[in-house]
Amino acid sequence: MSRGEYTAQWNPAVPARTLRLDDGTSLRYVRTGQGRPLLLLHTLRTQLDYFEQLVPRLAAGYDVIAVDLPGHGQSDIPKAAYDEPMFRAAIRELVVKLDLQDLTIAGESIGGVLALTLAAELPERVARVVALNPYDYGEEFGGGIRRARHGWIIGLYAIFGPYTIAPKPLLAAVMRGGFHDAQALPASLLDELHRTGLRPGYGRAQYALLKHWRSWEAARSRYAGIRAPVTLVYGSDDWSNGAERERDRSGIPGARYFEIPAAGHFSALEAPATVAGIILADQGGTTP
Repeated sequence: MSRGEYTAQWNPAVPARTLRLDDGTSLRYVRTGQGRPLLLLHTLRTQLDYFEQLVPRLAAGYDVIAVDLPGHGQSDIPKAAYDEPMFRAAIRELVVKLDLQDLTIAGESIGGVLALTLAAELPERVARVVALNPYDYGEEFGGGIRRARHGWIIGLYAIFGPYTIAPKPLLAAVMRGGFHDAQALPASLLDELHRTGLRPGYGRAQYALLKHWRSWEAARSRYAGIRAPVTLVYGSDDWSNGAERERDRSGIPGARYFEIPAAGHFSALEAPATVAGIILADQGGTTP
């Protein structure tokens, strides 16, 4: 079972920290670099190590904060709804407690949705957003993931419950379904995700998140209130279809759209140099 040792391997100079929320939940995060603050939000069944290839690229231009969402990584696993409002409230509190101002938020998948809803909720703090493959569609339990290679496994997950994808081969199959090149998933990260999944209560939290899929679709209703500049970034092989992407683009005032060729849903892992370039260019309000 992982206790967070993996993070120290790729980020040895900066120890991970914890922040205690008002409800007693502790969130693990790393903070490194110089410049305006940049908050990185990962997706479900992953953790802040998802950004291990992005953080070093971004730290020269930003004060980078990468956090384990509640119920993920080495953050606490509270008994909670694990819906979009729960995650948004937790990260909102982190932003306020760290007093992050002039903030850029970049997130992948559900992290992309949270980046957008937090921008709507904290207009005085959030200056810009980069939403990577926002997961706000699907129309059933794990609906978007079911479109992926080996997506049938999520159907079993819906029926048989939290530990269906605990075995490493099934976890690998689901994760690789989010890549254009299925071999692009780093073996070391897969090992770490598997070890983290052995934490008591972890499977229950992940199942609860997918059970509340409607909350991620409902989050779209908040996008119209965003005032910060938004860049929407999609892998060419993301699970979303063209109509769903256009719905987000047209629903966010002034949103810019960028597509990464030969990339899937997990673009930050599959195309880290391109994603880092987009985020760094976004400092000046342009996209490469």
